[in-house]
Amino acid sequence: MKISDLNKTEGRRFPARRVTRNIVGGSSPIQAEAFSMGIVTLDPEGGQVPWHNHEQEEVYLVLEGEGEMCLGEERFTLKAGQTIFIPPAEFHQLTNRGKIPLKFIYCYGPAGDVAHWRQELEGTLPKEGVDVPPLPEGAWPQCTDAPED
Repeated sequence: MKISDLNKTEGRRFPARRVTRNIVGGSSPIQAEAFSMGIVTLDPEGGQVPWHNHEQEEVYLVLEGEGEMCLGEERFTLKAGQTIFIPPAEFHQLTNRGKIPLKFIYCYGPAGDVAHWRQELEGTLPKEGVDVPPLPEGAWPQCTDAPED
């Protein structure tokens, strides 16, 4: 039997001011072929999953807080208790615009590496409106800060 214990999972801090802890896939002791799953905490006032896309379909379930969700050409508020479906290849970004941490669970499938994690850590994330489509009008800017040493 394999058990993943979030109380013992440090997670990884990303330049866009978030911590991601793997539940299934990545560094978790639980691996699956059909999906990956984790919990993310976005720092207050700007913590973000930057504008990106990938071939997997995905859902976000917001546990605490609220944030600005951009999905394709749409921009709206996503709050605790809400779940959003993100179709394959659709550009998306979630930004915490509040004063408390935003916590959510992600689940995408099939399992595998999503390039935006590596790109963000390397400082090579494609820039919105330059390398990839622009964010919806009025959206919080995409974080493309270089990683801290």
